[in-house]
Amino acid sequence: MMIAKKPISFLIALVTVLSSLPAFAGGGGASEKGEQINSPESIKSYIKHHLADSHDFSLFSYTNDSGKRVHVGFPLPVIVWTSQGLKMFMSSAFHHNDNGHVIVDKGGVKLTKIHSKIYELNEGATEVTFDADHHATNAHKVLDLSITKSVFGMLIAGLLMILGFRSLANGYKKGPVPTGIGRVLEPLVLYVRDEIARPNIGEKHYRKFMGFLLTVFFFIWILNLMGLTPLGFNVTGQIAVTVCLALFTFFIVQFSANKDYWGHIFWMPGVPVPMKIILAPIEILGMFTKPFSLLIRLFANMTAGHFVVMSLIALMITLKSQFGAVGSTGISLILSLFISVIEILVAFLQAFIFTMLSSLFIGMAVQEHDHDHAHDAEGHGYEDNTII
Repeated sequence: MMIAKKPISFLIALVTVLSSLPAFAGGGGASEKGEQINSPESIKSYIKHHLADSHDFSLFSYTNDSGKRVHVGFPLPVIVWTSQGLKMFMSSAFHHNDNGHVIVDKGGVKLTKIHSKIYELNEGATEVTFDADHHATNAHKVLDLSITKSVFGMLIAGLLMILGFRSLANGYKKGPVPTGIGRVLEPLVLYVRDEIARPNIGEKHYRKFMGFLLTVFFFIWILNLMGLTPLGFNVTGQIAVTVCLALFTFFIVQFSANKDYWGHIFWMPGVPVPMKIILAPIEILGMFTKPFSLLIRLFANMTAGHFVVMSLIALMITLKSQFGAVGSTGISLILSLFISVIEILVAFLQAFIFTMLSSLFIGMAVQEHDHDHAHDAEGHGYEDNTII
C-alpha cells in the first residue's frame, strides 16, 4: 500500500536513473567502438551515440573474466536497397570488431557500417579505404529502409495508441463511463478537446481536426516517455521525425485554409497598397517559419534533456577522483533523479505545446473574419477598444 501512495513520476524517474547507471558505473559501459567508458572523450562519444539513431539496441557492456568485452542487447532488421536490389538481414551481422569495419556479403553485394550509416563497397573492393577526413573513398551509401531503433519505437507507440483508443471506444459501448485503460485516456482526450481544440479552432471546425490533434499529442507524449526508459529511445530527438510531424501540420493548415487566410497573406485587407506589397513576402515567409518553429522546439528540447541526463549520470566517472566511487555515484544519482523528474513534466509539456501550436495555426487558417465589423470599428476611432 505504501508503494501505491508514492508519486508515479518519482518512481518512473528512479527506475530510469537506476537502470541507466550500469552503463557508466566503473567504466562498465561501451562507446560505439566498444571500448570502456572511463574518460571524458569516451563519455562524449557514448552520449553522441545514445542520441543518434541505431540499427540495434545496445543495453550495456561489461568485461568478462577473460578480459573480453561483452555487449548485451538485441539486433533489428536491416533492409537496404543496393545496386543489386533489396537485401535483408539482421544487424547482428555488423558485430563489433576491433580489427576494422565488418564486411557483410549478401548475394555478391559487400556492405559495411560506418558511423551508423550503411555503405556498399565498390565492385572489386574487399575493405574500406578512407581519406584524410575519414570519409570512405571506395564505398557509397545505400537506400536504408531498416527498422532502426527510432522506427521500432514509433511502431511501439503506434501499437499502444491503437490498443488504448480501441479500449476507450469499447468502453463507451458498455456504458457512459469507460473502464480500464479507457478511464485513464478519457481525461486526456477531453483535455485536448476542451482546452486545446475548441478555444483555438472554434466550435464550428474543431471536430474536423480532433483526429490529427489527438494522434500527434499522444504520439509525441508516448515517445517522450519511452525516451526516459533504459532502452535509450530518442525518437523525438531525431530531426527527421520532428520535420515530418511539422510537415503534417503545415499541409493540414494549407489545404484547410479558407479565402480569408489567403487574403491576409497575399493582399492584407485594411492597409494601404504599398504596405500590402511589403507585407505579402513577410506573410509568405511566416507560412514556413511556423512549422519550422514547431520542429526545432521539439527537437532541441528533447535532445537537450537527454544530453543533460546522460551528462549528469557520467559525473560518477569524472568526479570519482575527487569524491571517490561512492560519493561521485551519490551526487550523480541525486542530480540525475532531479532532472529525470523534470523530464517527465517536459515529456507532457512538449506534447502539449506542439498540439496547442498546431491547433492555433489551424485555427488561424479556418477562422472567418468579419471585415464589415472591423471597418465600422475603424470608423469610430478608439472608442470601441477602450479597456475597462
